[in-house]
Amino acid sequence: MEDILKRLLDAEMRAEAQVEEASKQREAVIAQTLEEARQAEERFQARIDALRAPYLSQGEERSEQAIAELKKKYEERSRHLRSLAEGHEREAVDAAFAVLRGASGE
Repeated sequence: MEDILKRLLDAEMRAEAQVEEASKQREAVIAQTLEEARQAEERFQARIDALRAPYLSQGEERSEQAIAELKKKYEERSRHLRSLAEGHEREAVDAAFAVLRGASGE
């Protein structure tokens, strides 16, 4: 009977050792996985600027193009308004002279 109990006790101790070893391996796998995830996050964070750069560059180019187009439209509109103002100024001067001539002829 002692022999059976001794074998059962030995089997239980081996089982506990296996469970402890499996638990240590599990903890090691978890720690390794967490470290790999942390490193992957660091690599991603380091690449964010490189990932954003093309979009920022493209956005800046589009902004500059839009600004150039708006300036061109503004300049065209300004020239058009200046031309209209000069034409109206001539008409006003002519009208004023006509009024003055009409007033002096009466």
